[in-house]
Amino acid sequence: MDETLNADVIIAGAGMAGATLALALHQGGLKPVLVDPQPFSAQLEPTFDGRSSAIAFSSFRAWDAIGVGDRMRPDVQRIEQILVTDGHKPGASTGGVGPFFLRFEAAEIADRVHGEPLGYMVENRRTRTGLAQAIEAAGLTVLAPARVEGVETTGSGANVRLANGRILTAPLVVGAEGRGSAVRKAAGIGTIGWDYRQTGVVATLKLERPHHGVAHEYFLPSGPFAILPLTENRVSLVWTESNRAAAALKAASPEAFLSLLRRRFGDFLGRIELTGPVFVYPLSLQLAERTTAPRTALLGDAAHGVHPIAGQGLNLGLRGAAALAEVLVDAARLGEDIGSPAVLQRYAAWRRFDTLTLSAGMDGFVRLFSNDHPLVRLARGVGMAAVNQVGPARRFFMQEAGGAVGDLPRLFRGELL
Repeated sequence: MDETLNADVIIAGAGMAGATLALALHQGGLKPVLVDPQPFSAQLEPTFDGRSSAIAFSSFRAWDAIGVGDRMRPDVQRIEQILVTDGHKPGASTGGVGPFFLRFEAAEIADRVHGEPLGYMVENRRTRTGLAQAIEAAGLTVLAPARVEGVETTGSGANVRLANGRILTAPLVVGAEGRGSAVRKAAGIGTIGWDYRQTGVVATLKLERPHHGVAHEYFLPSGPFAILPLTENRVSLVWTESNRAAAALKAASPEAFLSLLRRRFGDFLGRIELTGPVFVYPLSLQLAERTTAPRTALLGDAAHGVHPIAGQGLNLGLRGAAALAEVLVDAARLGEDIGSPAVLQRYAAWRRFDTLTLSAGMDGFVRLFSNDHPLVRLARGVGMAAVNQVGPARRFFMQEAGGAVGDLPRLFRGELL
């Protein structure tokens, strides 16, 4: 088959970052085409992705601005409080927190962020559903299942060859198809990073007692242990363990898993029960050596795969989508070639500092809080206690986590492109 299809931007990867970019470009008057090896119907199945994501309030502003926020809001849980503790086992299971902890409360910054919560928790499959519905309503072209097999760039555009022989042409191709990005490989962009030798064990639990919108993050010697609130009095569990221990948890019967979990979880939220399968996700850091190449831009995990320790990975990808959309839409309105080196350099320069500082910060957190050395534990505990006592520092961290600090794209300020 040698059928061609022309577009302004070809987006390889119809996941959450790629779909957000497509909707933003469409709002700005450009014609995107999405390509994904999985049909939308498969991505919406409960067994496709068991994770839930903490969405910064500024990220949700962007979704509102592109017309998708209302589709997700019924399935979104506000995070009203975050409690961070450090110990050999969760503070909840010992009857309370120790002397070293951090407490963040949405009410403390409500006047600065127009009543927004600290963030929102939403299951990934619900996010995918909202984005898929918005893409269908907008009439965007989605080729799925379809796999990118090769990319050739010229001075005037990019030719994307699909596995079925179809050729797509556009001034620009965006790789948003995850850590194994075919677009990144075709552009000759290498990666740097390392394996943390940890695995995230993820499950959804139903609680007996109300969670009141409180997110709990325990830093244990094996890694973070997070209890994150969801709608319908459920929580998303993210239990970080060594690869061997995580494999055993995945293989355990539901009864054995719950027995081990109750010992780790404690009983402060009453009886708990599994509401679906247990998922495991190996944890590593992977950064692209650069985010652009001739006629090529990278987005989301194709550009930066980070540890989920503070739940910032998806938000980083969404900020990238908003920034890239703004750069491309503004360039098109000025009559520029949207795939030219000058335009892509604006995107790369804008995102470089945010990506590097957040990636380095998450890596530092992993190393600091997965360390059981007594002196290190004491130092980080004292640091947490100090931040907890300094109001301005605490409020800054809350606004930073909410994505309200720095050079924000217009969508993240709630403005249309």
